[in-house]
Amino acid sequence: MTDILELNTASFESEVLQSSLPVVVDFTAVWCSPCKMLAPVVEQLAQQWDGKVKVARLDVDYNADVAMQYSVMGVPTLILFVGGKPVQRLTGYQSKDRILAKFSAHV
Repeated sequence: MTDILELNTASFESEVLQSSLPVVVDFTAVWCSPCKMLAPVVEQLAQQWDGKVKVARLDVDYNADVAMQYSVMGVPTLILFVGGKPVQRLTGYQSKDRILAKFSAHV
């Protein structure tokens, strides 16, 4: 099982913005039902993309500054960063197929 990196404000720059790999960040919150539904999908993606894409999770309640910086208004929001820049985003629960369709051009 692939571990999903837990991000915080302090680690965001080194783990996401300076990453040589593309990074999918799952902006989430513990109280969010769609986030809980999305979690196993994100874990499957982490396994599928192991070694090619870094998959990380950021709790918006504890890291509101990062969420605001990227205009995350709702959770879950998935943002794909390539070369430190956000290139794609999906908000709300998404199927694995939809995530793959939207992100695979960049990974």
